[in-house]
Amino acid sequence: MNRFNVRKVAVLGAGVMGAQIAAHLVNAKVPVVLFDLPAKEGPKNGIVTRAIENLKKLKPSPLGVAADADLIVAANYEEHMPLLGECDLVIEAIAERMDWKRDLYQKIAPHVAPHAIVASNTSGLSITALSEALPEAIQPRFCGIHFFNPPRYMVLVELIATPATQPLILDQLETFVTSGLGKGVVRAKDTPNFIANRIGIAGMLATMKEVENHGLTFDVVDDLTGKRLGRASSGTFRTADVVGLDTMAHVIKTLQDNLSAESDPFYGSFGTPPVLKALLDKGHLGQKTKAGFFRKVGRDIQRFDLASGDYVPSGEKADEVYGRMLKKPAAERLRLLKDSTGPQGRFLWAILRNGFHYAAVHLANIADTARDVDLAMRWGFGMKQGPFELWQEAGWLEVAKMVQEDIDAGKALSTAPLPDWVFKGPVAEAGGVHTAQGSWNPTKGVFEARRELPVYQRQPFPELLLGEAGPRFANAGTTVEETDAVRLWTLDNEVLIASIKTKMHAISPEVCEGLMQAVELAEAQYQGLVVWSGDEPFSVGADLQAMLPAFLAVGVAAIEDAEGFMQQTMLRLRYASVPVVSAIRGMALGGGCELAVYSGRRVAHMESYIGLVEVGVGLIPGAGGLTYVARRAAENAASSTGKDLLPFLTEGFTAAAMAKVGTSAIESRAIGYLLESDLIVPHKDELLFVALNEAKAMFRAGYRAPHKRLFPVAGRDGKATILGQLVNMRDGGFISQHDFHIASLIANVVTGGDVDPGTLVSEEYLMTLERQAFCALITHPKTQERILGMLNTGKPVRN
Repeated sequence: MNRFNVRKVAVLGAGVMGAQIAAHLVNAKVPVVLFDLPAKEGPKNGIVTRAIENLKKLKPSPLGVAADADLIVAANYEEHMPLLGECDLVIEAIAERMDWKRDLYQKIAPHVAPHAIVASNTSGLSITALSEALPEAIQPRFCGIHFFNPPRYMVLVELIATPATQPLILDQLETFVTSGLGKGVVRAKDTPNFIANRIGIAGMLATMKEVENHGLTFDVVDDLTGKRLGRASSGTFRTADVVGLDTMAHVIKTLQDNLSAESDPFYGSFGTPPVLKALLDKGHLGQKTKAGFFRKVGRDIQRFDLASGDYVPSGEKADEVYGRMLKKPAAERLRLLKDSTGPQGRFLWAILRNGFHYAAVHLANIADTARDVDLAMRWGFGMKQGPFELWQEAGWLEVAKMVQEDIDAGKALSTAPLPDWVFKGPVAEAGGVHTAQGSWNPTKGVFEARRELPVYQRQPFPELLLGEAGPRFANAGTTVEETDAVRLWTLDNEVLIASIKTKMHAISPEVCEGLMQAVELAEAQYQGLVVWSGDEPFSVGADLQAMLPAFLAVGVAAIEDAEGFMQQTMLRLRYASVPVVSAIRGMALGGGCELAVYSGRRVAHMESYIGLVEVGVGLIPGAGGLTYVARRAAENAASSTGKDLLPFLTEGFTAAAMAKVGTSAIESRAIGYLLESDLIVPHKDELLFVALNEAKAMFRAGYRAPHKRLFPVAGRDGKATILGQLVNMRDGGFISQHDFHIASLIANVVTGGDVDPGTLVSEEYLMTLERQAFCALITHPKTQERILGMLNTGKPVRN
């Protein structure tokens, strides 16, 4: 196969986006060189080195682990241009100035490798106009590559071709960005702001206009337009603060400069909102300057008030009647909002209507299909549904009539009518733009299937839109056994898949029974077992709520039995005669972490958050987690020249005692919950593909379960050392007495209890200590306070 091999990437521009793109390349193990101008004072790489250092401080972190920032190679345009010749991909990410970008292209062109792809991360400038500054030899290898901020977390990357771009170049880049960087690619037309920002920023401007029309405050609007509306939890104005008000202003200016009333009938609503202008004039750019639409003063959040030009107390919530409306089925929800008489309801209908209107009018101009718009809004703006999906779910023709009525009545932002294809022809007959045949392409007048590239064969269950045909994991393959807790099934009759069905994939006794059965079946009939569920999280751990009735009826003996059964399940997975692979995505906490570490191999999505968190509810890890910590410490010590076990135990003990969770798969590996032999997968939809292939490869390589071995523990001396440190923390006020008690029990387990240093113990011995400590804690009043607090509020209780 002729594969585009990305061995090294150059990123031009060490600003906010350039530096974070470089960081994400490092996350994906891609060597990267970050360029910027030579500093006028001090070392010439000063601008870049400062940007790299700043990456370590950003929250949320753009890096899997902060120390990996040092893997980015710093360079400047004066001294290091020859390094460009070593790069297979050059991504330009300097400021949004056409003249600056074109000037830079002329400077780098002589140094670019003859096979390299050159791409601009512009958020909306014309890719074709940019390409004109490049030599003819490079133009076929040039395109737009628009990442969304922050690049590590936002799924969307828009690729934009020029008339000269070779189709193969886009295919190669889409393959790399999808599988190599874990992104969702949408191909956009070369129009101002492309797809997501064109729809999204127009929507934000329209929202600001409707906020003014309906006299609402920013805090109420964010409460209405966040999770309640199926959008990013940060809502409208907090999202703007995170993106940066200067960035938003640049994107708005691109719309203003490159569109007109003739090219966009909504142009009249693209004026810079007075409140945005006021904030920019004050230098309040959002999160980066610690003040924007909102600011934090101590523990208080304040919102900007345009009338006074100052900040006022925030925290007002939306009227709950609209919260209830937004929970209704789509058709009923939209009709209720349209018929609302209150300002909040009228506002919600207005922004939804404006979104439907704008997307329909501009679809043919900005995108190939309606699929591109809906995926762009899902992946780039954190929407649960794109505008066309919601419209279709609510009843295509009914909503179309509601929108057109408002247009005719002069209530909409533009008098432009909805396109003819909305009301008649294939879309009207099908009841929407997404069908089993594909999504609506208004230019061709057909429903167009998804683009087929080999990379997408790695996604057994790609993210589908409402109305699209395609496999759904819940009923795919052949079911072997199924209960309310677990489905055991196979795609290929070679590897068995166990999918947990409980809420948040919590591990109940019924889940353990299903996993036990899965191992029995896999050993008898299959090459291996993969534990995978098609949605997040992997598992939040033991189902405490399911244990409570038995605890209340029988007492602590019921808990001891349940914990013992969980421990047996973990050991059964570890010593299965076929490979057991856990495919992890999202949270793997408590028992979910234990399920992962007792598998023969782990395949984890980059955004996996793994940890033993039981201390948060006043317990200790009770299904083998602490036994794992002690065993791994012994294994690591055995491969070292040192004889002291304690240094190898410290990190695992601290992680469990402090409920530390890896903030990425990379950090989870550093903590010890993933091993170097485990695989980290950038794209969530490739996780099952990789896990299945890993299980088959292990089986075909002659997999055998590890020997059951005794291993040494640190004993009473190690325990005494840890307790001494805990006493200092307690007496210094860093931990409570109950925290001290829990941590002491953890120390007792991981050191093996009251035994001599170096005593050889079994996993079963340490698991007995775990069970005893777990059961002692669950009867403790302060632990019960923590458990009830978590069950009632979802938040940890500190006592």
